[in-house]
Amino acid sequence: MSDLFPHVAKQVDQMCIINSMHGSNSRHGGALLELHTGSDTFVRPSMGSWITYGLGTDNQDLPGFITICPTLTHGGVNAYSSAFLPAVYQGTPLGNASIPSDRAKIPFIENAEGTPRNLQRLELDLLREMNVDRIAETGPDSSLEARINSFELAFRMQAAAPEMQSIADESEATQKLYGLDQPQTMNFGRQCLMARRFAERGVRFIQCTHSYKWDQHGGLRADHAKNALEVDQPIAALLTDLKSRGLLDETLVLWGGEFGRTPVAQGDDGRDHNPQGYTMWMAGGGVRAGLVYGKTDDYGYYSVENKVHLHDLHATMLHLLGFEHTKLTFKYGGRDFRLTDVHGEVVHDIIA
Repeated sequence: MSDLFPHVAKQVDQMCIINSMHGSNSRHGGALLELHTGSDTFVRPSMGSWITYGLGTDNQDLPGFITICPTLTHGGVNAYSSAFLPAVYQGTPLGNASIPSDRAKIPFIENAEGTPRNLQRLELDLLREMNVDRIAETGPDSSLEARINSFELAFRMQAAAPEMQSIADESEATQKLYGLDQPQTMNFGRQCLMARRFAERGVRFIQCTHSYKWDQHGGLRADHAKNALEVDQPIAALLTDLKSRGLLDETLVLWGGEFGRTPVAQGDDGRDHNPQGYTMWMAGGGVRAGLVYGKTDDYGYYSVENKVHLHDLHATMLHLLGFEHTKLTFKYGGRDFRLTDVHGEVVHDIIA
């Protein structure tokens, strides 16, 4: 573990580090789509949408899939879109990468001023009745059905979300654990703390995004040190907190990006994109802890031993969550689609 990550280094006995990742695209947009959806060329449902579609919800008052401060570039909404799956499985964004995490809230759930809750309930009941009558006249309409469900979920969230999004009930020690008392770690620390709170309350899939900061074609030494400082303590805190609350065994944590960097220099202290051999890690959720899996060549450029493609990663994630990835399908456009499409093998060696 690099000394840029002193806090994460203390968690390696919880982690399964995959050093032989590889993907199919060297460009950010395509590679990010492949990471999130399994395809680098088409609009497909994101992995969070597939997982929520398969598992359903564990909390009727909250979205099943939440993404915190997602980037608006290089795939943008497609990284958490439900595409042709029912819209209820799309990720709910909290802010975006340009908004500090302490101002990232679930949008549009505040009740209108002057409209008491009982009156709003009557309005929604009337609207639902009109929409149901419309469906009865025209036949099944997945978009309209999703809109009905969205209205109902938003109504329930008005009561549940304010408490969930507030960290006032978190102890000073917990907030300090995540680095909320330090300006460098405050932003991402809050994302990780919110992820734990969402997981505790039954949200199935949560994404945290450390903005768009790791593309060091120049100035890598200084920028990577700054980036690592911002995320190191929060990441370690999330693993520590989940374990202390008995949640890590049933929560799968995945950390990584769309590709790695070349082992050779580019320009002024920079590195280019490298999808041929890079590292991601997983923790909890049934993976083998304290394992380093796979190798790159002597130069660190190509994966050469126990290679794991992103399709294999997705297949393994679904397996750990209780699915046979070839059977989690949705019929669209005349054929069955799945997250792994026609690819993917479960990496059994990393399963506990």
